[in-house]
Amino acid sequence: MEKKKMMHVGIHEGDIGRYVFLPGSPERTEKIAKYFENPKEIAYNREFRTWTGTLDGVPVAVTSTGIGGPSAAIAVEELHQSGADTMMRVGSCASTSPKVCMGDIVIPCGAVRMEGVGDHYLPVEFPAVPDFQMMKALEEAAAGQGFHYDTGVTITKASFYSQTSPETKPIAAELMYRWDAYVKGGATNTSMECAPLFLIGGTLGIRTASVMVSATNCKEYTEQTRTRPLEDLEDRVIRVAIDGMRRLIQWDRRKEG
Repeated sequence: MEKKKMMHVGIHEGDIGRYVFLPGSPERTEKIAKYFENPKEIAYNREFRTWTGTLDGVPVAVTSTGIGGPSAAIAVEELHQSGADTMMRVGSCASTSPKVCMGDIVIPCGAVRMEGVGDHYLPVEFPAVPDFQMMKALEEAAAGQGFHYDTGVTITKASFYSQTSPETKPIAAELMYRWDAYVKGGATNTSMECAPLFLIGGTLGIRTASVMVSATNCKEYTEQTRTRPLEDLEDRVIRVAIDGMRRLIQWDRRKEG
């Protein structure tokens, strides 16, 4: 019997294993796949580009999701149908707190639902949180490589420019009030995919988490410095993601005997 082909990501059932990296950028898939053993590109449709390979002999894949929650939701749903049950976002974020400086690794413990996709899955009262085991694997990976990292709450927004220039929007007062409230509540960074990833993972009963690198300093940044120089930011977060996934694979091997 012919295996089902996914409408958007363009792969078939069984084409991938359980472990998948989720960058936003199609170009970043190739950079992640360079860390795989025997990498091979198997599909590229719209914003969804997929490579497969292995890490320590275990099948892994990487699929780009594009920007924002709607396309990320499509990727997660179709990758799950194709065999994945462990998905890790690998991307960038912007700092909203002096706790996070440019180049810091960010491993969110939860996400503000300032987006709309999650409302199609769970009531607004339901928290958007990652898998704890995945989060700990990423935390160990960041610490092991000597990077400064943050595990605070991320803000998942639905619109890039309503954050960067809220004063130009008709609902400027509401936007600025909400951003100010989130930051006062302890949110340390913002991006565009974490909340739906965590929420959809919960509804599917699968593991999800996110690791990002801050591409900015916050507005209150003054004299903060880090002891390590800023090498390529993208490669920094990719290396943490690869190490974190390896740790998770090792934990799963021990657990499964």
